[in-house]
Amino acid sequence: MGLGGCILLIGAGAILAFATDWQMDTVNVDLVGWIMMLVGLVGVFVYVSIARRRRMVVPPTTTVVTEEERRYP
Repeated sequence: MGLGGCILLIGAGAILAFATDWQMDTVNVDLVGWIMMLVGLVGVFVYVSIARRRRMVVPPTTTVVTEEERRYP
């Protein structure tokens, strides 16, 4: 799940938890909204930690030769 999916879960969960007044006998809609927001937040934190690990800069192992340093025979 990408960052957009996580944000969508948070938004849909907030709508269910705060903006609806539906009453169901078997499902607590407010609790479903809170669970969706929690899952979305966990997804955002996991996505950010993976993205941070991907962005690590590794120095090059070979030497870089510029045009001024190059010797022509």
